[in-house]
Amino acid sequence: MLKKESQNLEIDNLDIDILKQLMQDATKPYTEIAKDLIVSGGTIHVRMKKLQEMGIIKGSHLIIDAQKAGYDICAFLGIYLEKGIQYKDAVAQLSKIKEVVELHYTTGAYSMFAKIICRDTNHLRHVLNEEIQAVEGIQRTETLISLEESIRRQIEL
Repeated sequence: MLKKESQNLEIDNLDIDILKQLMQDATKPYTEIAKDLIVSGGTIHVRMKKLQEMGIIKGSHLIIDAQKAGYDICAFLGIYLEKGIQYKDAVAQLSKIKEVVELHYTTGAYSMFAKIICRDTNHLRHVLNEEIQAVEGIQRTETLISLEESIRRQIEL
């Protein structure tokens, strides 16, 4: 059983089975999940509400194929801050740049690691030079361009 220590709440095998089904297809109706798991639809509703209140489920979202939408460049940035204390301000500024789709505070060589999506190399250059490098506190960046995404998945329960 997984246990959320701070609230002393547990999830059981039924919760995990519900999560597994929704991770495969977030649009699957609760009634179908209930049928598959041989429980009532009300049980699924109650369990989903509990999982949301526990913070295990943070919502659902539509996954867009960025390339098919005209965004052909995926790049990862190692971001060096001048001082660690500038982290929160840098995050606030970077969150306003729509091309920054992920941002992580990291250990190691970089202060932060970001994933950005751009239409093409000219767009990437603009985002790097005019937007990201303009963020106060960013000393420099290192850019790695992804040639292919080979694996994308969530953690398996």
